Amino acid sequence: MGRTITAVLTTFCFQMAYLLAGYYYTATGNYDIKWTMPHCVLTLKLIGLAVDYFDGGKDPNSLSSEQQKHAIRGVPSLLEVAGFSYFYGAFLVGPQFSMNHYMKLVQGQLTDIPGKIPNSTIPALKRLSLGLIYLVGYTLLSPHITEDYLLTEDYDSHPFWFRCMYMLVWGKFVLYKYVTCWLVTEGVCILTGLGFNDFENGKAKWDACANMKVWLFETNPRFAGTIASFNTNTNAWVARYFFKRLKFLGNKELSHGLSLLFLALWHGLHSGYLVCFQMEFLIVIVERQATSLIQESPTLSNLASITVLQPFYYLVQQTIHWLFMGYSMTAFCLFTWDKWLKVYKSIYFLGHVFFLSLLFILPYVHKAMVPRKEKLKKME
Repeated sequence: MGRTITAVLTTFCFQMAYLLAGYYYTATGNYDIKWTMPHCVLTLKLIGLAVDYFDGGKDPNSLSSEQQKHAIRGVPSLLEVAGFSYFYGAFLVGPQFSMNHYMKLVQGQLTDIPGKIPNSTIPALKRLSLGLIYLVGYTLLSPHITEDYLLTEDYDSHPFWFRCMYMLVWGKFVLYKYVTCWLVTEGVCILTGLGFNDFENGKAKWDACANMKVWLFETNPRFAGTIASFNTNTNAWVARYFFKRLKFLGNKELSHGLSLLFLALWHGLHSGYLVCFQMEFLIVIVERQATSLIQESPTLSNLASITVLQPFYYLVQQTIHWLFMGYSMTAFCLFTWDKWLKVYKSIYFLGHVFFLSLLFILPYVHKAMVPRKEKLKKME
């Protein structure tokens, strides 16, 4: 098909249909480790490969700097495509990287010592060690904090505040298994040189394959911060090959919603995935509204800037943040509607009620609390 949009669309449809058929015929109501797990990683790689090849046939001046960086000008051989697809440091759980970046590794360009193997052992061991710390934490806590407990009568019998706090703690802890996998595989990529990302202030950077921003993940009190810190390579892939390609729609919110729908289907056919990403979409919109209100309202802006109250604000933000992160992850981890619906009923659909209420209330609060001159300045 050559470097045509037909080739891109055909590749996208075939890869997604093959993956979804695999989910349909193999999925159960539990977390399954089978061929579909590495294949979902491969699906993104092959779609991205087709898009980069398509971009390689365009006038470089018509491409963004990011597209120029990844566009494939030649024709990769079967061996090169196989090496890119099944690179041992990333075929199982990621991270995502472009064919051009992989070919730089093969050609010996990804090194901090030109002409020699990269001096990457220490950076790789640091990520491995950090991953092992999360692994130990997860191993010690996993017998005591489980999603199965959310479905028990004992959980239902506890007070409402306990059910919420358990969901909060579980929501933070359940992510540690993913953090472990990404940190360990990032260490592998760094060790080979694939993680090399040029120099900064004369010092080599090894974050080209980073899937976790650990400090941001642990300290940021906002949902947007967690999203920016978590599974960053997959998020970057979706932004580069899906979200930005929907620019022709002329609506960022619609592009964002479609991107999250794609991510939900990419994870699997369970209803829990759709509910989780629907909650992410809702939460991010409300968080933007709340941030805009605080920044533009003189009263709220002055209140938010009181230094002595900063620790209190941080604690409240983190509590809301991780409570509703756990709420969203409940659907993601319980998969089927009968399971996550049971848990949501037990806490009275708190997440949906809270954020849907704010979605409709905040515009009126904004209208009442933001002076007209501030609104006119924003419009200008």
